[in-house]
Amino acid sequence: MLGGERFWSRSSTRAEKLRAVRGLGALGGVAGVLVALMLLPTACTAGVGARDAADWFEDEPEGLTTSGVPQRSKILAADGSTIATFFYENRVDVPLDRISPDARRAVLAIEDSRFYEHGAIDSKGTLRALVSNMGSGEVTQGGSGITQQYVKNLLLTQADNAAEKRAAKEISPARKIRELKYAVALEKRYSKDEILRRYLNIAYYGAGAYGIEAAARRYFSKPAARLTLNESALLAGVVRYPHAYDPTQHPRAAKDRRDTVLTRMADLGWIDRARADAEKRRPLGLKVKEVHSGCVTSEAPFFCDYVQHEILTNAVFGATPKDREKLLKRGGLTIRTTLDRRTQRAAQRAVDRHVPRKNSAHKAAAEALVRPGTGEILGMAVDRRLGPDRQRGKTWINFAADASHGSSIGMQAGSTFKAFTLAAALEQDLPFGTRLMAPRGFTPVGFRDCKGRRVGDPDASLRNSADGEGGRSFSLVTGTHHSVNTFFLNLERRVGLCDTVKMAERLGMRQANGKAMEQYPSFTLGFNPVSPLRLAAAYAAFGARGRYCEPVAISRITDASGRRLKVPSAHCKQVLDRGVADAVNHVLRGVLTNGTARGMALGRPAAGKTGTVDDFSAAWFAGYTPELASAVWVGDPRGGYRHPMESLCMDGRCYGAVFGATIPAPIWRDTMLAALSGVPGSAFHRPPAHYFSLGSGEDPPKRKKADKGRKGKKDRKDRRDRGHGDDPPREEPPPPGPDGPGGPGGPGATPTPDPGRPA
Repeated sequence: MLGGERFWSRSSTRAEKLRAVRGLGALGGVAGVLVALMLLPTACTAGVGARDAADWFEDEPEGLTTSGVPQRSKILAADGSTIATFFYENRVDVPLDRISPDARRAVLAIEDSRFYEHGAIDSKGTLRALVSNMGSGEVTQGGSGITQQYVKNLLLTQADNAAEKRAAKEISPARKIRELKYAVALEKRYSKDEILRRYLNIAYYGAGAYGIEAAARRYFSKPAARLTLNESALLAGVVRYPHAYDPTQHPRAAKDRRDTVLTRMADLGWIDRARADAEKRRPLGLKVKEVHSGCVTSEAPFFCDYVQHEILTNAVFGATPKDREKLLKRGGLTIRTTLDRRTQRAAQRAVDRHVPRKNSAHKAAAEALVRPGTGEILGMAVDRRLGPDRQRGKTWINFAADASHGSSIGMQAGSTFKAFTLAAALEQDLPFGTRLMAPRGFTPVGFRDCKGRRVGDPDASLRNSADGEGGRSFSLVTGTHHSVNTFFLNLERRVGLCDTVKMAERLGMRQANGKAMEQYPSFTLGFNPVSPLRLAAAYAAFGARGRYCEPVAISRITDASGRRLKVPSAHCKQVLDRGVADAVNHVLRGVLTNGTARGMALGRPAAGKTGTVDDFSAAWFAGYTPELASAVWVGDPRGGYRHPMESLCMDGRCYGAVFGATIPAPIWRDTMLAALSGVPGSAFHRPPAHYFSLGSGEDPPKRKKADKGRKGKKDRKDRRDRGHGDDPPREEPPPPGPDGPGGPGGPGATPTPDPGRPA
């Protein structure tokens, strides 16, 4: 019988034995009920009352269900390999033919050797146990058969609260009668083989292992189908008192119990005596394997955590958070995800190489990768381990995702937002050769948000970080390649702030906290806090010729019965004309060859944009090919403005000021080269001819100048462009608050959110 009974050693005193007899006497009512129930068929001739009682006992009980047994769920990568498991109870349900015959025989021998001969109630076994217990003065034998034990485990497992658990474990006639009634019903409903299978899959084997498959993996690192006789006898013996016979905690008791099982099998003639004796001489042979629930030990911990949040927060998986958690940890789900293990390894190696987990400067990095045209998240890497933030090199915050999927409030994205202004301009059919003045100082006036309100500050002046970039005109192409702030502010004013914002929104952009983006003139300079995942998905739409897809991490889910569940859709749609997307790709390709990320080309068609946040508080790079898009953030989790990346030295490497091309772009390049190795490259499409109506937009080659002073100045500028190349606004004030001039959202009321501060 399973645990819960009291027992005494044979060395007990006479007084203890008398107490044991009195204890058995207290159970006399139960025993009497059992005997009376077993004799009901005979009593049927005695009168209607007995017949009615028998009819009640034979009727199917109301509410009898065998569902609700917790099964562990697993998260799989796209190739089917397991990246994490979740469970309340570590259980893996298997069919009977995947449990070794030795294991089946061992359990039957020690628990219910006449299982295939009796019905739901083993009258002979119950009476034998009763006589044995009364004769010895202690409970030495249990009378419950396999079916009754299955019922007891089932009721305990289905209990949702403490009261139901107490009712399932209490020693009372009412509980025993209910179990017997259920056992009779189940013997009618299922075959003996099926009942045995269900029992072997529900029983507790100690050390957190529920069911024989989980126990085989836990203790011997093998499936139940491959259990030997020695191993089978050990597991069969554990079931009665899992804590007392746990071989990892009590190896001597476990061995004695195993030998008892082997002796019993020999007594029954199921194995010969010589074999039993030989098996008794064997060591336990444990090969313990720890099984962890959750994402902490996963090879892709932050992607795993993203999937977990997706299930726990999405109403597709249940009406309430409790329902969704129950589904994940009890539902036996097989969750096939979009994770590409090669891409994930490439991203993690690149992030860890450039920003080590326990780096001396306390900086952090995160990268998200999305497949264009599908929204599939192929990788997600953070240069930390998943765990308590108080431990160096660990964090619970997923810097690659939004707050809803990882607690991050996001980070300001800097000049990567200029791509949205560029796309809005190209959608208005501005040719590549369109030229605008980039003043040294820009006064943010003449802007209206999408509600028609004036926004801006006539007393402010936004500038470029490099004096040489202001005071002249640029084309759409050269202004983008050199990431000129005042050029893009001027372009945004011409295109319209609202049109620029709507372009970003069509491409899936929103603040990491889930709110709509704030609308101020510096929108194009990227003051809104966003996540790398959102930015990667937006740039993936450029690579997919204007087809935007919401990021998705789950491709398919089946429950324990094999039924497919509904999963979130990417909701792909064409949000940008293909020709406009082709024109964006044409311009952004030059960033890698002639612009701020010069030297970061991949040797295949690729495009991207650097981003440096003001005061060097964070740096970004977002880039893509037609096959893969990625966004990389580097910053300081303690607060980017309090700990800027200026004169940065990290683990012996010094960078000076960190721009988008300094660390983020090399992370992106290393990741893409490894992830796309061996993958044929696709070409971008040529933009429509009308974009060339004013020429290519490229500046003509400059003549060589003899003046060495000027040449030296130009060389210094070229080195700056090659090495860092982005233009963060050095004197940009915080985004306007609600109380200043210029209508709602005037200057000075609310500071810009700190890009590195976690929620």
